[in-house]
Amino acid sequence: RRSVNPEQIRSLTVVDAQRRDRLGKAAEWLDYPEAILIYDHHLEAERDIPATKVWLEPVGATTTLIAEQLQAQQVTLTPAEATVMALGIHVDTGSLTYDHTTVRDAAALTWLIGQGASPQVVSEYLDPGLSTQLQELLTLALETLQTETLQGVQIASVLLRTDNYTPGMSHLASHLMELTESDCLLLANSFDADETEQRLTIIARSQVEGVDLNSLLKPLGGGGHRRAAAVTLRTSEPAVILEQLRQALKAQIPKPPTAQELMSSPVRTIRPDTTVDQAQRILLRYGHSGLSVVNVQDQLVGIISRRDLDIALHHGFSHAPVKGYMKTAIKTITPETPLPEIEQLMVTYDIGRLPVLAQDQLVGIVTRTDVLRQLHQLKQPRAKSDGAVVRTSIRERLQAALPEALWQILTTAASQAEQFGWQLYLVGGAVRDLLLAQGRPTLEFDLVVDGVNDPPLEGAGVKLARSLLKDYPAAQLQVHGKFQTAALQWSQDSSLGAFSVDIATARTEFYPYPAANPEVEASSIRQDLYRRDFTINALAVRLTRPKGGELLDFFGGLVDLQHQQIRVLHPNSFIEDPTRIFRAVRFAVRLGFEIEPATKDYIHHAIDSGVYYRIQGQNNKAPALQSRLKNELKYILRTSSWQAALELLASLGALQCLHPSLSLSKSCRQQLRLVDRWRDQFDPQATLISPWEMRLETLIACLAPIQRGDVAQYLHLPTDSIQRLQHLGQTQAEIVQGLEAVALPSQITHQLSPQDLPTLILIAAHAPRVRSAIWRYLTHWAQVKPLLNGGDLKRLGYPPGRGYKQILESLLAATLDGQIRDRTQAEQFLAEHYPLTSNTQTYRPGSPDKDPHGNQG
Repeated sequence: RRSVNPEQIRSLTVVDAQRRDRLGKAAEWLDYPEAILIYDHHLEAERDIPATKVWLEPVGATTTLIAEQLQAQQVTLTPAEATVMALGIHVDTGSLTYDHTTVRDAAALTWLIGQGASPQVVSEYLDPGLSTQLQELLTLALETLQTETLQGVQIASVLLRTDNYTPGMSHLASHLMELTESDCLLLANSFDADETEQRLTIIARSQVEGVDLNSLLKPLGGGGHRRAAAVTLRTSEPAVILEQLRQALKAQIPKPPTAQELMSSPVRTIRPDTTVDQAQRILLRYGHSGLSVVNVQDQLVGIISRRDLDIALHHGFSHAPVKGYMKTAIKTITPETPLPEIEQLMVTYDIGRLPVLAQDQLVGIVTRTDVLRQLHQLKQPRAKSDGAVVRTSIRERLQAALPEALWQILTTAASQAEQFGWQLYLVGGAVRDLLLAQGRPTLEFDLVVDGVNDPPLEGAGVKLARSLLKDYPAAQLQVHGKFQTAALQWSQDSSLGAFSVDIATARTEFYPYPAANPEVEASSIRQDLYRRDFTINALAVRLTRPKGGELLDFFGGLVDLQHQQIRVLHPNSFIEDPTRIFRAVRFAVRLGFEIEPATKDYIHHAIDSGVYYRIQGQNNKAPALQSRLKNELKYILRTSSWQAALELLASLGALQCLHPSLSLSKSCRQQLRLVDRWRDQFDPQATLISPWEMRLETLIACLAPIQRGDVAQYLHLPTDSIQRLQHLGQTQAEIVQGLEAVALPSQITHQLSPQDLPTLILIAAHAPRVRSAIWRYLTHWAQVKPLLNGGDLKRLGYPPGRGYKQILESLLAATLDGQIRDRTQAEQFLAEHYPLTSNTQTYRPGSPDKDPHGNQG
């Protein structure tokens, strides 16, 4: 430093630092240069250096920023330069393994290797081993290391005193972490900088999610990353500083989840006298691997597993009570039992499920799956979705995505649920679209209440909805279904616009037979999500504390969103409810996703089983299936992507769900396109029939005439649609035959005018021979009116009467056929064909051998 004349400095580049105190005495130079450039990747660092230009970006290594600029300017490096820069990226990113590593770091490293960086040299200097001095310090550190276990986390700290600054202490910290298997480490090195000043360097390392070492050391002027940080400061009390940091670090250790947060509730229970066969059926119905057995006081007396039941059934004891086969030596936990203790119990005693008791009452159960899932979330709290990082808590993202009024509804509902002692979740499509960041306006919230051990008769969802209504009196409350779900609805002219909030209690469902209405019972949030159709719709966000904003993803929905695929939750899903096939197609087309291969296989299996064809012959067994199926078709056919959706349905063979012989043939495709164009042409405002209904009728019309009415009735279409499809074949035959026998416009009009527009469009699509005549009729002849009206006839002296109809029809026919073109010719036509007598002012028709349309009498 002494060899530099600061007055000659014109430009200064600062790397990996943004504060003056990080530069030591070299900070004096900052007062001289005309330009100061900063390169750094610590986004949260405070800056007090007056920089001319700053390159501050979220990459793993500052070297990456330099390498990118060199690459952009096509600068060629020497092998030595490339090797040193590659070493910098390796050290700063842990050879691309640290959690702050980005794709840009890997790309920069690839470019440097292409510039001649030597991996062998990098390897040599990356882990050179400990020097003699560091080896001695390692021995001393292992002897004096202080460790403490808090919340299952091992915290280690050590203070090493040396005569002077010792390089390589960060390398020593890595060895200590590895040898002691510590989760957090504070390595302090106290040394004399000179005769008058004492320095303290602290290196911090962590492997614990929730600990932020950068914020820990920042008040002391240090910094770094969440898992690695350092600070050097002047102090005469290094032990005091270390102890203060140790206590601050302990305060950051997150409390482990408790059984209250992990458990499923309410618990499915049986009595001791329940038979083995009955218990097996209950397991099948609810998909559990075991059941809790309680006495008449609802106190836990045993647990029976699927294996216990299988053994009893194998030996022929299906009618024996479960009390002879259940386990009675039960390990239990309380709602406050922490996760590490639960994990230890399960491993020590090989237990797959632990009942949760509160005052001797069974309030929940924690399974091995619950523990594994929680451990996985703790180790991998972040996932990448659509280029952005989605953390375990997405509260901030949810709040930012919603208008303030809608966010206020969620917070108000969550607050009221907490007062009742419940958990509240936002589930389904709103969560999916939030994670996809599609920017579509949210038109409804689906909320689920959980943690209701003894729900009131009216249902927790209804109770919460009534409470929420007090804060939002402009909404209308609707209660529906035997399970008592509730909905608050705002009208279009309200401050929220057309909006609804559906609230239900967490429930599970069971289909007694294919396509039946499910039988619904109260259950947990996990079971509620499992009853849904696809993984991307089985996501939930916890709205209540203590984990408000937590994303619940039990079935890999987040991964499927990233992979842009539709995956069903269980193999029999399409057999239980065939409308899910149409939902899969609807979501795939709407979101631009693919239906994943296994889900396609399940769809093909369900269709090939023939179950849907059998259901169609048993309408009384599936009274609501037709309505649900029609609604799904409505959702598909009213969108702009309806053609792509039909193509996908056809490729899956799913149109057979409507009728075994229905397919999307070439002619059927042509008819659908033609009908859609004609409906747009002649009924653009959809005043006669909605576009989706016209498309559905066209699709059904692709069947044989004898089958059309049955399918229309099966789907509960409107009466006029059913009658139109029932008689379409006969009507078409009559019109084709009638039009082939006539040629004049008046004759064609006479044939077609009795039919409504949808019928004519369907016939035009199915009968090319008469398509031209129908087109001319709709585009011109149907709009032609007689050149004279009843008032004109009266003015001309024709007495009012039933004869007016015949006269006007004759005038119209003559006009259509070009015999008359103006009012003068029309009056001449009347004088010739309907002359008035001067005495009585009566008239007699002319040409009595023909009717007004030129047909022979």
